[in-house]
Amino acid sequence: MDALNETALRHLLARAWTADGGGRPVLLLVEGEAGTGKSRLLARLAHGVPVPVRTDPQTAAPAEGNAEGPAAGPALLLADDVHRAGPDRRAALGALLADPPAGLACVLGYRPEELDEPGLPLGPDTEYAAGLTVVRHHLGPLGPEEVRRMAAAAIGADRCPPDLAARLHRAAGGTAQVVADLLDLLAAREGRLPDAFAPPPRLTALALRRTAALPAGHRGVVHAAAVLGEPATAAELAEVAGLAPDTGRTAVQAALRTAALHDHGDGRYGFRVPLAAAAVRDHLAGPHREELHGRAADLLVRRQPVPWERVAGHRRACGRERGWLHAVERAAQRHADRGDLERAVALLESALATGPVPEHARSRLVTLLARSAVMGLRSDRTLAVLQHIVADHGLAPALRGEIRLDLGLLLCNQIGRCTDGLAELERAVGELQEQPVLLARAMSALSMPYWPGAPLAENVAWIERALAVSEQVGDPVVRAAVAANRVSVLLNIGDPAAWPLVDALPRDGEPVAVRQQAARGLCNAADAAVWIGHYDRSRALLGEGVALAARSGASYAEQTGRGCTLVLDWATGRWAGLAGRAGALVAEAGDMPFIASDARLVLGLLALARGAWAETEEYLSGPDAPDRDHGPVPLSAASSGALIRLALAREDTAGAAAEAALAWDRLRAKGVWAWAAELAPWAVEATARAGAAAAAREMAAEFAAGLDGRDAPSAEAALHWTRAALAEATGDPETARTHYERAAAGYRALPRPYHAALTAAAAARCTLEAGGTGTEAAVEALADSAAAFEALGATWDAARTRAELRGHRPPEDRRGPGRPAYGDLLSPREEEVARLAAAGMTNREIAAALHLSPRTVEQHVARALQKTGARSRQQLTAVPRAVAPTEPD
Repeated sequence: MDALNETALRHLLARAWTADGGGRPVLLLVEGEAGTGKSRLLARLAHGVPVPVRTDPQTAAPAEGNAEGPAAGPALLLADDVHRAGPDRRAALGALLADPPAGLACVLGYRPEELDEPGLPLGPDTEYAAGLTVVRHHLGPLGPEEVRRMAAAAIGADRCPPDLAARLHRAAGGTAQVVADLLDLLAAREGRLPDAFAPPPRLTALALRRTAALPAGHRGVVHAAAVLGEPATAAELAEVAGLAPDTGRTAVQAALRTAALHDHGDGRYGFRVPLAAAAVRDHLAGPHREELHGRAADLLVRRQPVPWERVAGHRRACGRERGWLHAVERAAQRHADRGDLERAVALLESALATGPVPEHARSRLVTLLARSAVMGLRSDRTLAVLQHIVADHGLAPALRGEIRLDLGLLLCNQIGRCTDGLAELERAVGELQEQPVLLARAMSALSMPYWPGAPLAENVAWIERALAVSEQVGDPVVRAAVAANRVSVLLNIGDPAAWPLVDALPRDGEPVAVRQQAARGLCNAADAAVWIGHYDRSRALLGEGVALAARSGASYAEQTGRGCTLVLDWATGRWAGLAGRAGALVAEAGDMPFIASDARLVLGLLALARGAWAETEEYLSGPDAPDRDHGPVPLSAASSGALIRLALAREDTAGAAAEAALAWDRLRAKGVWAWAAELAPWAVEATARAGAAAAAREMAAEFAAGLDGRDAPSAEAALHWTRAALAEATGDPETARTHYERAAAGYRALPRPYHAALTAAAAARCTLEAGGTGTEAAVEALADSAAAFEALGATWDAARTRAELRGHRPPEDRRGPGRPAYGDLLSPREEEVARLAAAGMTNREIAAALHLSPRTVEQHVARALQKTGARSRQQLTAVPRAVAPTEPD
């Protein structure tokens, strides 16, 4: 980059005509390769200069024998593109600089790669006077951050994905003009940005012009560099070009002189701008290009390690189909072994989609593709390939079973179609009877209780069968896979025996696939720990599991770890910035919405707490929400719990009870009652309110029985909440208070601050309804809960709790007749109404939440709009209020 900034350069030039420089003449040599911005720099230096600016050396030189010539006094001389100057102009500049007048500042701009004599901008006679200050300023390539700023300014920051600047920087080699030209092309496009950049016309013309300047016999090394696409030695360029070594070296020297090639150091030569290689390659005649690709493949296959992916590209380009597929397989296997599964999948998908592949090669490539895909992220192309393969009845059953196994895993995990995936896994079991390693994997996959359909007893039976088979075969990868799933089964049901198995997962196992399975097991264990309420353990497992997944290339496990972190932060009250993090994961998921299931759940729960009920419905039951009948059971239970609560808040008791019945049937069919923690309190309350007290009691008893002997702290606290809700709904406030207090204590111990505040407020409500002793402490508990909700950002909960609080103040705290004057500030009640209105609640919903009439709410909203100047309800966000007693409703 620049050795001096522009301010320093201006100061340097000004020394020629200011007192601190004593009038000593200055020469600034601005050198930079084509496109680095020399001309723009010269133009900026000339702007606002307080002396005459000249561009002709003849007018800047003193007249012969006359000290009062055209250059008398301070002057700035700018000469650009000196590398193109003719002999007369160079001679004039040389004469001027050999005896420069006082007060002269001269700037010469040139391309160093196009000078007739390297390092001598004025030719072999270049000489600078002793009294001349000479500074060389080199313009190099832009850095990634400068490219990012250029991109944001040219096409808008909203159209700049995170990797765009890096891609532009690599393609253009940081050359400013090439970046600008690429951005011009991108600005003209609409919609999605291209996966690869085409050479812009200006760069193409420069590359072809410099190549054409070479003798025909020397152009081959430039063509070879274009085909290789990366810097290479002179000997390698000569070999690919088909030239003798001596001829090749001579040709490379000639290419360097014309700047057709660039010296990258370490004895390697190539194009200064990587995109220039494509510009030259695209203009080669087909047969000649094929010959070059063939020789490039032969060259690269002798390297150690062999760059198989590049070899595959060259063999494909020269028509060597058999060798191409062999290289694809070797490259994909190497990527998979290193944990770079996304790259392996992309390479295999591309090969299988390019045209007919011979059957002997196709089966190997598809098997490798399937194995890699199940540990990576979703790919619909892979799904289509695998479905097509398993439909081939001519395929050997054992091979079909192997591919069907991975298809089933892909459908369950990455795609989210668990019903279809489980059906494929069961078919795979039948086809893999003679392959115990794969059979154990299929059985192990069927053991996962996360999915609806099979009851827990079947999941347990599958994991026991898988364990027995894996112990017989002794394969380290399948044993790691079964161990990971066994942890998931036991931990999700709250079996304490799971924890020693978590510690035994093979974090340092070999090969890399063992570590990938261990990473998956750790992330799954962390997820299970969240649902049962072991939050500190979950956070520790997440840190370890996500790090191991990233190191070993288990992309899917890494993403599930990110989703689990969001649920954990929601549960433990780490809500600051949580909505933004969850929204980012949803956006990143793109066409893989199942990856974002956890994030959508968290966004829905946060929206409910702040009263954004339309958003709650969108996230939990909208078109992109996971199907509650076919999605992961714990997420479905949590989503249903929130939707039941929403219906109760809207006074839709029948709708709440209907959702409760459906959700309870789903949970009963699975039989993992630890997952009822987020559902049971609301489901039992809705059922009891709907007049089905007996059914509600049966649900509470079923929940309690399902927790017997289980280690599930969150569910234990939720069981007290469930019993409290049942007692309150059936007219027993004293029993309700006792269980609410026990629930609050349990949630505080976990800790779950939001749920602790909910149950503590409910306990206080029951105390106040019963009357008698303890009312003062109950009022204080309501105030503490309201403050806790406010701190979390639970706007709706804070507002309704404060509404309850106002009805129970001691007489001495109540305001006398008349309304306090708040002026242009919102009263506390107006502020509460304004915040709920801004969150999207209707007047009727606000009225129900705050125990007001719709007419009163309408008046509060109108006053809030008037006082704040907001033009819509959505603009009623954070607003000032007076600190004063609250007015009556």
